[in-house]
Amino acid sequence: MLRIYNTLTRKKEPFEPFNPPVVTMYVCGPTVYDSAHIGHAMSYLVFDVVRRYLEYRGYRVRHVQNFTDIEDKIIRRSRELGVGWQELTAGYIDEFLRQMDTLNVKRAHVYPYASREIPEIIRIIEGLLEKGYAYVVDGDVYFRVRADEDYGKLSGRRLDELQAGARVAVDERKEDPLDFALWKASKPDEPAWESPWGPGRPGWHIECSAMSIHYLGPQIDIHGGGADLIFPHHENEIAQSESFTGCVPFVKYWMHNGLLQLGGEKMSKSIGNLVTIDEILARHDPNALRLFVLSSHYRRPVTYTEESFAAAERGLERFYAALRPPRGLPGPQDRALGEKAHATRSAFEEAMDDDFNTALALGHLFDLARAVNAARDEGVAGPGFTEAQATLRELLEVLGFRLQGDGHRAQDADVTPFIELAVEVRAHLRAQKAWALADRIRDRLQELGVELRDTPEGTEWTWRPPA
Repeated sequence: MLRIYNTLTRKKEPFEPFNPPVVTMYVCGPTVYDSAHIGHAMSYLVFDVVRRYLEYRGYRVRHVQNFTDIEDKIIRRSRELGVGWQELTAGYIDEFLRQMDTLNVKRAHVYPYASREIPEIIRIIEGLLEKGYAYVVDGDVYFRVRADEDYGKLSGRRLDELQAGARVAVDERKEDPLDFALWKASKPDEPAWESPWGPGRPGWHIECSAMSIHYLGPQIDIHGGGADLIFPHHENEIAQSESFTGCVPFVKYWMHNGLLQLGGEKMSKSIGNLVTIDEILARHDPNALRLFVLSSHYRRPVTYTEESFAAAERGLERFYAALRPPRGLPGPQDRALGEKAHATRSAFEEAMDDDFNTALALGHLFDLARAVNAARDEGVAGPGFTEAQATLRELLEVLGFRLQGDGHRAQDADVTPFIELAVEVRAHLRAQKAWALADRIRDRLQELGVELRDTPEGTEWTWRPPA
């Protein structure tokens, strides 16, 4: 049985969705004021795998991921660049979706925009006011934190221990320093919408409550995001959602991925220590970023280095090689390879059922790839070899790797025919004993990163792993 670590209860729990086989999953999306970095990619890759594995297990996932397209940072950035906030956010949303497509991240079923959910946001705020959980001050609306008796249950923070500081805006108009904004009164030259409290715009936290309730209902199975969102964002989501609907729990399983670090610090736009997704895609196979992320358990922090990406590239080459066509004839080893394929599937599922342990699951897949590559080198082929390859390909695809059928990298599809033509011409030259020209083709291909291997059955080629 699948077990998931629940941030709310701080333990692994059997996965029992509200209405199986349907699973409702909400993942906090980006605030689109700048290009996304690989720390963002880490979170979306993690929850892409969660969705894919749930679907592999027979669940029907309903996936919603928002875009925060109105927020203080967006307003500041639009002023700095001299462009309208809508033009700014539209460009970054298009860029983000393109990047996710390149990374083979499945698109959510719904991508709500905060700016388009104003009527639902106002409806919820009105409900909170009617129930006494909120109050109005000069056109602003605040949530009464102390009116929620179990506030702090997600983060484990006690109200009396929380102090006004860096994370809590100090405002003498508020009844309590811990109260947070549901609606912000408009300021000059800022985007604003009409409301019962005057023109303004929503606070950050209310957006996600409104969108998850609107598209998934008052209670959802999985809510995902980075560990940095636990407090105050997700804590505030719980408070306002449960106070409004009266449905407890708002979320059955809270899942949070660890943060990506660079130079010992969390990768962050505000700090400026970031590597954008496009910078990585310009230098690396998209599958390498996925392998880099999935090689650690999703709840652990991950440190980015070029060496770690080089290791991921080398690991990918082992998978690519294992998907190349076999050579030889069936034999006793082929039968053993089929048995290993069955054992690998069981071990893979056991690892993934234990809170999506992709690191352990990948270890089993590397063992299978090693066995397949060894069998090919020994001239083994047959039904067992075919089954092992099919199992490896299927389980890699469950983890979201985009693979070519011939074992080459997905982005190499355009150049593969030209490489194979060069290999064919070289084979013809060798047959004609034109060794110099044949060697020149081999050397030129090697300069381009293509490794040739001459065997009794013909010449094989693969991409040379990075040094």
